[in-house]
Order: sequence, then C-alpha cells, then structure tokens
Amino acid sequence: MASKVVFLGAAGDHVVFGKQIRGSGGFVVQADGIQMHFDPGPGTLVRNREFQINPRENVAIFVSHAHLNHCNDVNALIAATTANCLDHNCVLVAPKSVVAGYEGEHSILTEFHKNGLERIIQVEKGNRVGINKVEVVVLPTVHSDKDGVGYKLITSRFTLVYSGDTEYFPEMIDLYKGAEIIVLNVQEPFGKHEPGHLSADDAVKIFKELKPKLGVVTHFGAKMIMADPMMVAREIQTRVGNVQVMAAKDGLMIDPMTILIALKRDFSL
Repeated sequence: MASKVVFLGAAGDHVVFGKQIRGSGGFVVQADGIQMHFDPGPGTLVRNREFQINPRENVAIFVSHAHLNHCNDVNALIAATTANCLDHNCVLVAPKSVVAGYEGEHSILTEFHKNGLERIIQVEKGNRVGINKVEVVVLPTVHSDKDGVGYKLITSRFTLVYSGDTEYFPEMIDLYKGAEIIVLNVQEPFGKHEPGHLSADDAVKIFKELKPKLGVVTHFGAKMIMADPMMVAREIQTRVGNVQVMAAKDGLMIDPMTILIALKRDFSL
C-alpha cells in the first residue's frame, strides 16, 4: 500500500457541512501498510465510495472530538469496516467525549458498534499510541469540547500533524515540531476570529514558525468559502514564504513521498 492522504471533505461550520457545500467525511491516511480514517462526519460512506476508499482496509478510526461534523458517521464507518461487526479488525482512537459522552449526553457510539471493534483506546492529551508501526502522539486543543484532541502521526517515512478543532495557543509550536506535513482546521479567513477555531492569520503564524514541507488548510466555515479557500491558501503561502500551502478540496489526494522527494529528501523506497 503506497503512502497517501485523501481528503473526503473540507467542511467546517454548521452552514457548510449542513448544506454539504463541502463534504464532511474527514480524511484518510495510508502509511506503513495500513489505512487510518480521521473524523468521519456526515456522508462518510458516500465520500468513501466517491473517492474509491475501501473502508474494509481501515485498521484504525480516529475521532478528534464529539461534534457531529467530526463523528456523526462513526457507527456507520465501524459497520462498513467490520462487515457489520462480524470482523473485529479495527480499533477506535477517541477522547472521552466520544467514548463516554459529551456534556452529560450518552456516547454517540452504540453498544453494538462498540462490541464490533477490536478495542477502544480512549485518549487524552499527551498520550502515545502505537498502531502497528505508526506512533501516534495525542495533542491538546483549545475548543468548546474540552476533551478534544489533535494527532501527530510518526510513520517510517514522514510525520503528519492534524490540529483538530482548536484556537491558537503558543504551545502548538513545540508540539508540532518535526512534522513535514501539517493539516490545520482553519475555519475562518483573514481578519475573522471565532473562539475555539483557527483563522488564516493563525495559519500564517504556525507555518512561518515551523516551516513544514507542506501545509494543508481544511475545515472551512461559511466566511472562508466566501473568501475562496484557494485564494486564502495562496495568500497564506505568500505571507509565510518557503512553505507550500494547499487548500483541501473534496477528493484531494496527497502523495507524501512524492512531495518530500521533490523537496530533495532522501528516502530509500
């Protein structure tokens, strides 16, 4: 299995995912011979089919927090991955708000689908998890779901950070160090700020400080859609300099190895 990252949607706020202006299926990472699905929001299975992702190949499903645009279809994805819970061939990695419930509500996970998993790994910031050969560091976030997390994937070929939903906080810089690819949930365009979320101004600060080989912005709100995510990404790149910045779109496929080799990184394939 070749390494790749596939975005099944770039929807952010309730307007964009509610109207499906952008898809909300999260994204998939294939690395070190395994497939991992992140944040299966509404329409995940439809987007899997549209972009030729086979959920039966999932070894792990990751959820960053308990808001519906990130976890609504987690039960459906578990069912599709495990042949309706006949095969216990997948683990779920998620924070307490997803596993045990959010703000006094019952967990979004049904008992049937919980029992269909190989195991559930409930995580919090600072935890480290091994998924086959991939090491996962659980990152903190500042968001309305206080249990929400981001993830840092350390594979044999590249390191990828996914911010999850968060507002900017200074410790991000140290936590994200070493990542060649940084995926930020940038809901707001330049000059707009929403508590618990990143803006394009925040993306400039993060990319300028860390200088990843590739920065990807996703999770767009209505104001970002109006500003045109592609144009915002270009402006972020202009302000940062020496960092390739892309705006995710539904179906965007990134080949990490091609990107890093093109940037004269020496990998033995």
